[in-house]
Amino acid sequence: MQTALQCNPRRCRCCALLLLLSPQNSSVGAYTSRGFVEVLAASQSNVRKEWFQGTADAVRQYMWLFEEAMRDGVQDFLILSGDHLYRMDYKDFVRKHRESGAAITIAALPCDEKRASAFGLMKINETGRVVDFAEKPTGDALRAMQVDTTILGVDQSTASQKPYIASMGIYVMTARVLKELLEQHMPDANDFGNEVIPQARSLGYPVQAYAFQGYWEDIGTIEAFYNANLALVKTDGSANFSFYDKDAPIYTMSRFLPPSKALQGVQIENAIIGDGSHVNSNTRITNSIIGLRSLIGEDVVIEDTLMLGSDYYETVEECAWVPGCLPMGIGKGSHIRKALIDKNARIGERVKILNKDGITEANRESEGFMIRDGIVVVIKDSVIPSGTVI
Repeated sequence: MQTALQCNPRRCRCCALLLLLSPQNSSVGAYTSRGFVEVLAASQSNVRKEWFQGTADAVRQYMWLFEEAMRDGVQDFLILSGDHLYRMDYKDFVRKHRESGAAITIAALPCDEKRASAFGLMKINETGRVVDFAEKPTGDALRAMQVDTTILGVDQSTASQKPYIASMGIYVMTARVLKELLEQHMPDANDFGNEVIPQARSLGYPVQAYAFQGYWEDIGTIEAFYNANLALVKTDGSANFSFYDKDAPIYTMSRFLPPSKALQGVQIENAIIGDGSHVNSNTRITNSIIGLRSLIGEDVVIEDTLMLGSDYYETVEECAWVPGCLPMGIGKGSHIRKALIDKNARIGERVKILNKDGITEANRESEGFMIRDGIVVVIKDSVIPSGTVI
């Protein structure tokens, strides 16, 4: 199994995972010593000065690497997105692709009418072949996209409640077909979902749907990213995703940090505290996630907040050497509610981030923050002076 990384369509300089499967790996999951992981970063050169313009453009720019893999016998490419949260057994996905004889297989999420209008939908025939696409349809156009998802293995009860299938932006593509589409038929196409795959079907390439019935969330917006993270600390049974799955665990990178410390009088309820954090006395943290290396002062209140932590430690002595330096983290007596605090932020003492006026959108980047979907976002490396009220 060979692995590489490619572009996320929503962030042209970020990466998403792309998996290359070797024909020798006939069990689609057996151990092979030929595997590797390689980051293919977006870049500029004298030949091409543009960043990645989308998923298809990213693959095209690195086609030389995929051609090398094809010469080694790679038959299929598994293309994933970098802004989704889910847990999938790719072995079954690839197996169904090969059994169907399709050129392209699309992972599809069964959904109800309320959710369906927010996605690109597919219509299938009695064999699961995709026969039509519709981008965020409504009304009669939406109802026209209803399908019998039992064809894809969905149980009858779920199929009756969720008669639509939405594209998840996850694909298996035959290597030869990928090369033909990007270099011969669509040399200027940038995106797989909106351009390459619909046109591939029009050109006669067989496109198959594969039903995924687990938890899946697109976290490509501030609101979705915030909600998906805070759902991890819910205790009311509504959390649908967990990293604590013994059969399919998800690990973070080991950073060898000291354990976190909470001093006298600290109250922590429904929270995740990252490694190397220091929470001072009489602070209260509820329904929040505190990232690694976070430094939180005394008498601080943090509610419904996602704090990403810091990339490095900074001592009080180091800060004192810089005139006007505000220590990293959250200062004494501050109150934070419904916020997303990016890395290395410096929030002073007695700061109140509460959005009491309920503002949904605001651009205040020059002041170190913005508001998206009612969530106050403190920008990375920003400084919020002591006494500030947001």
